[in-house]
Amino acid sequence: MSKNTPKAIRGTQDIFGPDAEAFAFVVETFERVRRLYRFRRAEFPVFEKTEVFARSLGETTDVVSKEMYSFEDRGGDSLTLRPEFTAGIARAYLTNGWQQHAPLKLATHGPLFRYERPQKGRYRQFHQIDAEIIGAAEPQADVELLAMADQLLRELGIEGVTLHLNTLGDASSREAWRAALIAYFGKVRGDLSEDSQERLDKNPLRILDSKDPRDKVFLPDAPKIDEYLSGEALAFFESVTSGLDAAGVAWTRAESLVRGLDYYRHTAFEFVPDEGSAAAEALGSQSTVLGGGRYDGLMESLGGPATPAVGWAAGIERLAMLVGEQAGDPVEFAVIPIGADAQLKAVEVAQTLRMTQFSTEIFARGNMKKRFNRADQAGAKAAIIIGDDEIASGRLQFKDLATGEQTSLSIDEIIEKGWDLRFDEDLGALGDRIDELDEEVRTLPEPR
Repeated sequence: MSKNTPKAIRGTQDIFGPDAEAFAFVVETFERVRRLYRFRRAEFPVFEKTEVFARSLGETTDVVSKEMYSFEDRGGDSLTLRPEFTAGIARAYLTNGWQQHAPLKLATHGPLFRYERPQKGRYRQFHQIDAEIIGAAEPQADVELLAMADQLLRELGIEGVTLHLNTLGDASSREAWRAALIAYFGKVRGDLSEDSQERLDKNPLRILDSKDPRDKVFLPDAPKIDEYLSGEALAFFESVTSGLDAAGVAWTRAESLVRGLDYYRHTAFEFVPDEGSAAAEALGSQSTVLGGGRYDGLMESLGGPATPAVGWAAGIERLAMLVGEQAGDPVEFAVIPIGADAQLKAVEVAQTLRMTQFSTEIFARGNMKKRFNRADQAGAKAAIIIGDDEIASGRLQFKDLATGEQTSLSIDEIIEKGWDLRFDEDLGALGDRIDELDEEVRTLPEPR
């Protein structure tokens, strides 16, 4: 590489090989699970007017004040690369008249941008999966979203992660709690960290999430939300927890879990690695795997009518770290031509197989031993050998690489053979999956 070759921008990454396969595995699993829950796919602009994020995230948050990629376009408008999905989704819901579809279940994924210090599992361009239910005020919506998230983590094979759950109450409950926190922390303002002293006037709930030792000594005795919950807010939370129990989703109460912005209501949640688990070791100090909550006041902050909504997001890079390296899909057929005349026939055969939905690779370089070794490394189930005799007869040599059995077959017979091999493999995988589901069913709680 020349010294003049441009380098990737700090905080970005090029993803390739097993890492790219792990990334794709996360996205493909998310797409499959969201269909099970009937979430509709949607796409949104990568940039919005800056006011979309400034108004929805709050002018005082670190994301707005320090981390957004904002710029002025040629028309003089201030635009921002999206730092998160929810604000843009809310804007789309209001401007496109999607209220007619409420309750609307949406799912999306793609790149986001924040100018923050790059570290393990964090990048300046990163990617998330996102799921939202808009226009549903019932606690059942929270339960469905959390059950979907729990199933996604299971389907990804991520273990040692627990749902941490809290309630922020309704608007009146939250306001009473906020006033009590201001009174409590106001008595020790001078002993708080500089950040928490600033938050005390603007976002007192965020003090509860502080990691600064100067703040942590005051957290155990801070007022708890349960002391200020209205009857309606308490009933809502109890409906969520009982719904999770019915769905077999394990959870633990996390009273310190908060959302600082005023439009958040009721349920707040995070899936967090258990202490000492492989997930905790893989992520280090960046402990949240998936998080979200109910944001019933967001639409109003964007100039729309009061609209209940709840959602969650998860970083694809973090999930990919937890699922580990993925080898990718194996080749089903390895086409091996012998001689110059067989090269064109190999192209014809390979294209026929691909059009019939079989993954196929031509191995034409190196001696025969090397070609078979590469086919084996690619996971090929069978090799199709083409030479002058095969071109003349129209029948190809088909070698089952598992058994070593070799026969002379027509292309139609090879396709039929391929379906048989795939059926046998799918049947074995289905048996394994049935065993897994049977074990999961055994661990579900007894119906009440």
